[in-house]
Amino acid sequence: MRPIQATISLSALEHNLAVAKSKTPHSKVMAVVKANGYGHGLLNAAKGLKAADGFAILGLDEALTLRAAGYKQTILMLEGFFSVDELPVISEQGISIVVHSHKQVEMLESANLAAPIAIHFKMNTGMNRLGFKPQDFESILARLKVCKNVADITLMAHFATADESLGIAKSLAVFKQATQSHQHPHSLANSAALLRFPEAHADWVRAGIMLYGTSPISEESAAGFDLKPVMQFTSEIISVQKLEVGESLGYGHRFTATKKTQIGIVACGYADGYPRHAPNGTPIVVAGKLTQTLGRVSMDMLFVDITAISEAEIGTAVEMWGNIVSVDDVAHSAGTISYELLCAVAPRVPVKAIA
Repeated sequence: MRPIQATISLSALEHNLAVAKSKTPHSKVMAVVKANGYGHGLLNAAKGLKAADGFAILGLDEALTLRAAGYKQTILMLEGFFSVDELPVISEQGISIVVHSHKQVEMLESANLAAPIAIHFKMNTGMNRLGFKPQDFESILARLKVCKNVADITLMAHFATADESLGIAKSLAVFKQATQSHQHPHSLANSAALLRFPEAHADWVRAGIMLYGTSPISEESAAGFDLKPVMQFTSEIISVQKLEVGESLGYGHRFTATKKTQIGIVACGYADGYPRHAPNGTPIVVAGKLTQTLGRVSMDMLFVDITAISEAEIGTAVEMWGNIVSVDDVAHSAGTISYELLCAVAPRVPVKAIA
């Protein structure tokens, strides 16, 4: 069996949720487990985050999977529903929905349901992705308040620059101005806002990437927030090559040796989820020691420099990211973000959850 594996630490998920709760003692924490639990497995993530007050997912299938597994918490569909045909099941299963479009409001008004649905009414405060503009807020909210198919209403927004120097002040001011005469609960903070802006904590916070042990803020490390890595992505060396001065490596000869170099070939490539665009020098761990990748990542293999690791041989353990080298560092080297790497771990990679 190919030695590659992603190991998911449930205790690290529990720890990171506790960190979120400690920073927001007066808010309910909604754990975002969309995208297959950010690549960790939906039910793995839910198990480690079972103490969350709610779960946020994308589609109805994920919501039903959580309900079938016995989770009774609030389950919120972040893009809401896509068809009126989904509404009866949403109603029966007690699932909450984000309402962000005129079409959704019309479908809610026209449906015949057994029970009303709790909604998160989303305002567009500057991201210009989903949600109603502030000038439309009052009229749409008035319709939802009298809609027979709407139960509890939470007012929601999402910050575009909570992780950047621009911060949230402008967007938060827009939201507060538009909602000041209403007493509905609020849901505002994502991971970055949760960690940086206590003024946005409100009734609900939506903790996402921080729960998986990576930092939502590029200038600050996950360890600096007391977050623990959840996924350890590992494999082994399956071959060893020796390069003489002037010899090159891999497709396109992206690395040429300037000294005698010992190379380990690792059973992991871009078809497993490792970024093809990771350059020479991307940090990686062999036999518990930090080293670097060399050459271009192949579909099924990548190259590591083991010149200074004398014990490295066929079968030696390799950590692509996890406990020693962070996924944030790999992402930074590859010019991307940890979210993309975690979500891109391929279905062919075995995933094992541990306590």
